[in-house]
Amino acid sequence: MYFQQIASTWLLAFASSSAETIPWDHTAWGERGPVSQTLQARQATIIVSPSSTSTRVPDSACTNGPLTRSCWSNGYNVATDFDNKWPTTGRTVSYSLEITNGTCNPDGHGERVCLLFNNQFPGPVITANWGDRLSITVKNSMQANGTGVHWHGIRQLNTVTEDGVGGITECPLAPGDTKTYNFQASQFGTTWYHSHWSSQYGDGAFGALVINGPASANYDFDLGPYVLNDFYYPTAFQLGAIAHQNLQSGRPPPPADNIIINGTNKNAAGGGAYGRVKLQKGKKYRLRLINASTDNSIRVSLDNHPFNVISSDLIPIKPYVMNWVLLVVGQRYDVIITANQTADNYWFRAEVVNACASANNFYGRSTFRYEGASNSDPTTSAATTPVGCADESRLVPWVPNQVSSEQFLQQVGNLQVNLAREQVTTNGQNIVVWAVNLTAINVDWDMPTLEYIKQGNTSYPRTFNLIEFPVENTWSYWIIQETPGTPVPIPHPIHLHGHDFYVLGAGTGIFDINNTPSTLKYNNPPRRDTAMLPGGGWLAIAFPMDNPGAWLMHCHIAWHVAEGLAVQFLESKSRIKLPDAAWEQTCSKWNIYAKNPGWSKSDSGLKLVRD
Repeated sequence: MYFQQIASTWLLAFASSSAETIPWDHTAWGERGPVSQTLQARQATIIVSPSSTSTRVPDSACTNGPLTRSCWSNGYNVATDFDNKWPTTGRTVSYSLEITNGTCNPDGHGERVCLLFNNQFPGPVITANWGDRLSITVKNSMQANGTGVHWHGIRQLNTVTEDGVGGITECPLAPGDTKTYNFQASQFGTTWYHSHWSSQYGDGAFGALVINGPASANYDFDLGPYVLNDFYYPTAFQLGAIAHQNLQSGRPPPPADNIIINGTNKNAAGGGAYGRVKLQKGKKYRLRLINASTDNSIRVSLDNHPFNVISSDLIPIKPYVMNWVLLVVGQRYDVIITANQTADNYWFRAEVVNACASANNFYGRSTFRYEGASNSDPTTSAATTPVGCADESRLVPWVPNQVSSEQFLQQVGNLQVNLAREQVTTNGQNIVVWAVNLTAINVDWDMPTLEYIKQGNTSYPRTFNLIEFPVENTWSYWIIQETPGTPVPIPHPIHLHGHDFYVLGAGTGIFDINNTPSTLKYNNPPRRDTAMLPGGGWLAIAFPMDNPGAWLMHCHIAWHVAEGLAVQFLESKSRIKLPDAAWEQTCSKWNIYAKNPGWSKSDSGLKLVRD
């Protein structure tokens, strides 16, 4: 009954200064076979002085270390507003990613077709420091797929051509083609990268991206990224076709078969292996949680070890403590774990959240083991699981910012739009209404939005779902409303490219233009790049128009954006850095391939894969 009910809206401690190593018995499967990883203690020389502890504004001369994580380098620390100021290291960090048709078997169920970066599931971790430049060369070695890589949450200030969205910021990479993405790490924290023919990431085309920087709380060791993803035994292309067929007949997409934690888990029949993390009693550990799922929201916990939450997406926040943390698709949380319990084995739990219209045939588990404990599976019990599908509410950005309310309050009362009718429209100034239902985007791989800009062509097809902002260097306000009348409304994780946004508020029912705006939060509201639109409700966000480009906003559930649940907007068109000759060469190669492609375009162009 539950699936029938939701069916018709599925479219829609102190460490020495010498390097220590902590063994991490993380077993991965598939092409790589079992592997053992060792994590390096990442810390710098500690300068101990009265002002070198974790204060709100660290001593500018202090150095990042276990007792001084709020520090970074001279003049830069966790209190730096990185929208306005960031270090320039002069260092370029280079990586090569090759996406291929391969196989994987992360939970022991059996080999299946996968699309892999460097033959790894997940792909290799990309690591840089705050202020570095990243130069990442992507080669498409798949036989019959275009591709492109999006660096999720990266601002791409004045580098819109590096955003990796085929049909908007680039032409896809044809089979055999190579592109080098180049951008600066002006932010710091935890994020991920994935193919933005995005159903491809449902087959494994994703990986973690870590930008080292300061933090809002102290810890001894960084355990690195902990990637969570739903996993299906059929391929993403097969599932996408089933999801589309089910939509037409009033049924939901298939449930996932498992949750994979950092590349491994056991399956429902007992095969496979749990990931293992070793802990040293008395130490504090940073863990970087990433939900890289195709469809499922996931709630996570570590038995008997509350999470001290220090970052949401790429935004440092005032720390708060939770037993469970909810991650909708695309979100990240950095947490600190204190190893202060009896030396034993403890379950790390990852559960799909049915209240978010998520469904899975199994659950995610991994183990955390103290030094000296046995190798047996844990017998610990879980903390009481919260209910509901609301985003984490205790998110207070460390760097306070004020959202201008004046223009919004002046204009919204005269907004002549119908929130109950599907549409994407603007009041001609600063406010956009996106009434979400079946208003479907359909991009053109052969003629991306940036090519229109370069040619001075303003005849954008209606199916581009494109809005051009007429006012530059001001605030943009979005009211995102799930259209009333949808038979069974469900939540949607909304992701924005090119910016972080401020979450002014969210609620059920229809946004009340006359009364709700005055009740929203404008003083240091939560800030992130992915937030949940409540089922049957609204989400109000704002962000400054400070990044020229053509940017996408979309639901991050793969099946939904495949069906067109996305909009794009043009910002400061006259100041966009236009594509260069290398960009045009990618389009030329794609257009040659597109004359006789391996597969024809069959959906929005933002979510397509052929295995």
